[in-house]
Amino acid sequence: MSEICTFDVYVADGFVLTEFAGVVEVLRLANRVSTTPVFAWNVISAKGGTMTASCGVSVETTAISTRPEAAYLFALGNADPNQKDLLPSSALGHYTSRQARVILLSETAARYIAENNGTPTGHTTHWENWTVLTERLGLFDTKATLAVDGGAIITCAGMSSTFDIALSIASQHASAATMTTVADILLHERVRHFNTLQPFSGREVTSTGDPALDACIALMQDNMEFPLSISEIADTAGLSKRSLERKFNRNMRTTPNGYYRGLRLNKANNLLLNTDMRINEIGLACGFPSGFTTIYRQAFGMTPNSTRKKGRPE
Repeated sequence: MSEICTFDVYVADGFVLTEFAGVVEVLRLANRVSTTPVFAWNVISAKGGTMTASCGVSVETTAISTRPEAAYLFALGNADPNQKDLLPSSALGHYTSRQARVILLSETAARYIAENNGTPTGHTTHWENWTVLTERLGLFDTKATLAVDGGAIITCAGMSSTFDIALSIASQHASAATMTTVADILLHERVRHFNTLQPFSGREVTSTGDPALDACIALMQDNMEFPLSISEIADTAGLSKRSLERKFNRNMRTTPNGYYRGLRLNKANNLLLNTDMRINEIGLACGFPSGFTTIYRQAFGMTPNSTRKKGRPE
């Protein structure tokens, strides 16, 4: 996880600020929580220069490259679906040919679907655009989910679901505990799966898609100062310890103990950077009655005191 993962964020005049924040804030907060940078990002456009969001906020951009180096491209939607500078089709190949993954949001996804006449089938876009594609173009295979993973190209509803997609993708490069903390900072109660139906459908969603696992994570979050044993957590959720371990391995790519410790260490980071509590008090508050400095250094490569000094420049 030491290698920095780079994202390109493509915008055109009239871009949706919610979607911009959905990408950039997730990456920024992940870097903050991790204490060392995990992600970098570039804001790009067709020709570079100043681009203005639909709400009037402006950002500076550089021109899109024909030889991009980013691992991911997020192409934002637009208040004007007919905006000529939405991501050009020719740019997709520049990324996919270099094994980068492309995430098309809302109107950008709709344009891609329309230009390809729904081929291959199984894409999605914002429900407003989906309605147009269905009624005007007869593309009935367009889905009403938050996102559809087509491999090299992911189509997405955009808007607030951008946070879900960014959190999901970022979790492939940062620890699950880190990304859960990021979601908590954003007050993003549930990280929705790609196949969650868009909210107008009224479908109930969960954090992981597994209610029993959600219950176990909630127990961990509620019991950081005095950690429960993994057996206690499993019993409370009506699971065997082995079953809980399998669920964590399958859904979170870690062990229950590793995830639990990560949550507590992330809480410790927050207290280090935002309070004047003594180091030993922070250790106690996060469920480390002894050996906190050693455990912290093993996890982050620096002592708690060094993290505090780094986060509070003179």
